[in-house]
Amino acid sequence: MSNLQFLAEPALDTVELIDHRTVTWNHVRHSSYWLHKRFQYTYPGPIRELRQRLVVVPPPQFGDQRLNECRAWVVGARGHESSAIDPFGNQILQFYVPEVTASVTFEVTLRIERTGYPETLPWLSAEEVAPFRATTALTQPDARLTNAASTLAWQYRSPHELATAINTWVWQAMRYGWGATTVNTTAAEALAIGQGLCQDYAHIMLAICRAAGLPARYVSGHLLGEGGSHAWVEVLLPSAGGGFMAVPFDPTNHRRANLSYITIAVGRDYHDVSPTSGTYIAPYQGQLTASKRAGLTRVEYAAV
Repeated sequence: MSNLQFLAEPALDTVELIDHRTVTWNHVRHSSYWLHKRFQYTYPGPIRELRQRLVVVPPPQFGDQRLNECRAWVVGARGHESSAIDPFGNQILQFYVPEVTASVTFEVTLRIERTGYPETLPWLSAEEVAPFRATTALTQPDARLTNAASTLAWQYRSPHELATAINTWVWQAMRYGWGATTVNTTAAEALAIGQGLCQDYAHIMLAICRAAGLPARYVSGHLLGEGGSHAWVEVLLPSAGGGFMAVPFDPTNHRRANLSYITIAVGRDYHDVSPTSGTYIAPYQGQLTASKRAGLTRVEYAAV
């Protein structure tokens, strides 16, 4: 437990970042990233007993991704922080703030690195894979999703080919757009609308994968160049050496996830990895303003 009153990291805006658009990702051997996230809550009046939960810090090691440094602090109130590991291996930051006068801000900075060659995917045992076989409230398939799963499973017998085909099917079936869905929209509802955001694409792919017999999990993280968080899917495919490899697919962008992606947390669906949530005592609601700055600080290419 540590006191987090008015800590600050100087010169956040002066960190020099490499333009990710100039990077040839297929040739990158090693890359380093810096990320800063800010969550500011404002209230009409004072609140008490604020307990905030943030899922914004990746595990120390995730496949070829390694967390080198993490700093978290509170601005505008006296608070304490603790951390925990959830059943899926995610790092959970927990803040307790006894009283907030009008606003409070939670800030996190991360320094991360990834290795592109050789590709190292997360490995799971059969026991670890079990939770990602079952449907959830957000990924319960309807007749259309079930039919898609049956048709694709009949056409593609290889697990990897089937996962690739499902990724394509979702991308073709959906149109990206704001305002049509919320984080509580189910996969079946989003597919019926035909429009949604990255979490909708991920939920639809999860629903079809699981209905087709492929265990799969929701991934929350960041894609360089996007202002907010991003979501994609890891399909858990049998490994030649036993167990399962987590192979990342991004149905929103119709591709495999590469080194331009930063993984933060994994779960059965969005509700397991919601970046921010909490409770407090007051007769009114607060307003959240979130911001992010993220990018590359170093790129090393493989010899060609």
